[in-house]
Amino acid sequence: RPMVPTRAGVCLIMCDTEPLKPSNTGWLIADVVPDTAAFGWARTEVDPALLTLLADPQWQPYVVFPGEFVAAARVVTQLIEGNNSGRGGEYAAFGKRPLFILLDATWPEARKMFRKSPYLDNFPVLSLQSEQISRYKLRRSRRDDHFCTSEVAALCLELADETAAAQALEA
Repeated sequence: RPMVPTRAGVCLIMCDTEPLKPSNTGWLIADVVPDTAAFGWARTEVDPALLTLLADPQWQPYVVFPGEFVAAARVVTQLIEGNNSGRGGEYAAFGKRPLFILLDATWPEARKMFRKSPYLDNFPVLSLQSEQISRYKLRRSRRDDHFCTSEVAALCLELADETAAAQALEA
């Protein structure tokens, strides 16, 4: 369990059954990234600690989700630097640490979680553009461009120049 110091953090929002699955990879992230928080998701309730984390001024939250399902004005493909993000400074990130919000669920569950979590609506959506194919073998998607949660986290860490943590997670 290589814990690697990182500037970036990860916020896992987990579907109710996901933590119980032996094939879940969300917990691998917590083994590698020291600033990992995990919360259960419910349609009608939000954990106050999750809202506190998302409001913490040290973080620049990014909801990691495919851009094709989101209004184009919210989509980013790179981390936002400074107050001039090319989006009118809408998502000012100067001096803030990236916080990657990962919806840890099956793809149908993740889409539902995204649509029914209005507290995520004010954050940019990081749409990953990866040419790689998932190597995760414990569960398979019908699509090669779907990744397990730890693979998504590794891609996010790579974007944040957290190469050692990304490589540790990939391994």
